[in-house]
Amino acid sequence: MDKSKKSLLAGILIGVIGTCIIGCGVFYGGRLIGSPSKNQTAENGGSTAESLISEEVRAKADAIMAIIDQSYLEKADRDQLTEGIYKGILEGLEDPYSEYFDREETVALEESVTGSYFGIGALLSQNMETHALTLIRCFDDTPAMDAGLLPGDVITKVDGKDIRDLEIEAAVAMIKGPEGTQVSLEIVREGEQHSRSVDLIRKKIDVPTVDGKMMDGQIGYIQIASFDNGTPIQFDTVYRQLEDQGMQGLVIDLRNNPGGTINSVCDIAQYFLPKGLVVYTEDKYGNRQEYGADGKDTFSKPLAVLVNGNSASASEIFAGAVQDTKTGAVVGTTTYGKGVVQQLTDLGDGTVLKLTVSKYYTPNGNNIHEKGITPDVEEQLDEALLTKSVITEEEDNQLQKALSVVKEQLTAQKQ
Repeated sequence: MDKSKKSLLAGILIGVIGTCIIGCGVFYGGRLIGSPSKNQTAENGGSTAESLISEEVRAKADAIMAIIDQSYLEKADRDQLTEGIYKGILEGLEDPYSEYFDREETVALEESVTGSYFGIGALLSQNMETHALTLIRCFDDTPAMDAGLLPGDVITKVDGKDIRDLEIEAAVAMIKGPEGTQVSLEIVREGEQHSRSVDLIRKKIDVPTVDGKMMDGQIGYIQIASFDNGTPIQFDTVYRQLEDQGMQGLVIDLRNNPGGTINSVCDIAQYFLPKGLVVYTEDKYGNRQEYGADGKDTFSKPLAVLVNGNSASASEIFAGAVQDTKTGAVVGTTTYGKGVVQQLTDLGDGTVLKLTVSKYYTPNGNNIHEKGITPDVEEQLDEALLTKSVITEEEDNQLQKALSVVKEQLTAQKQ
């Protein structure tokens, strides 16, 4: 398909905080560290953590298990119950970003970082309140696109099992699978009275997270879907192509981008920011880690960064750095407001702990957690477009506003 004639994805999803590539895991703003030793102490804490499993807790857990063994109608899976204990500990934090990943979920999480997996080639997003799993995007030449799945489709069942109460990682783990195997999805499509069942054959998917084209007036357009490990290389390819075509200005579209890794977004920020801070983090002990730009490849042309309420985490790091350094204009609506960083810890048995460990701050020292970034130029998507899953670039008033901002800057430079 000619990229210049493609419709641009709108994907309006209210309350979304988790997004997955089908067959991958969740995007995060952290890193994987080694397994903790049995006597590992908290950094700067000076003492071993107090055991959570007291005799009283053990006795109560054994009592519950005895009741289950005696009275539960079905056969209890003890391994599954044990995994539930681990998950329950993290749930007790009441932190939506901290969680325990079992072995299957860990494999999916690892794939999300590499950007390659066996699945159906679609991007899913979950509403944290309703748990609805909505398809945001089908990638080109994938089982999802070949089967006619559309942005806005809500997946309710996988191989006959209702997934509406599952976390996004668990649902994704069910949809992914060995290459060449079949998965059946039940979907609900807006405007249709009945759900439909779709059978797909899984294949290897190399996730494209960056797309771009040249717009009128020699203004480049780059859409970044997420910031995974492969994103910087993809970005460089598209960026260089636009430069070779004589790009005079640029719009970077981060709408509905749920984030990714800090290293990935900082690598891309290097193309645009002057020498100095991109972002810094602080943990509960006040330890500060800085991520900077060397200023060698600073972009000197007009730039607009397009965001909305589903632009989160790494997207906000990028937008915040551009805004603070006055490198370009942030256009759209206030971002999601995820200003915390998660660290992945390998527990040594094929499972992983994802834990919120620090806050991040924009170059000017702003933490945007639960506040978001207010655009320099605010532009709400037209109300008439809110019910559409896909809108054309001509209809997309937010995109048109970003383009006009760049054009105004170009005009001002020529005067």
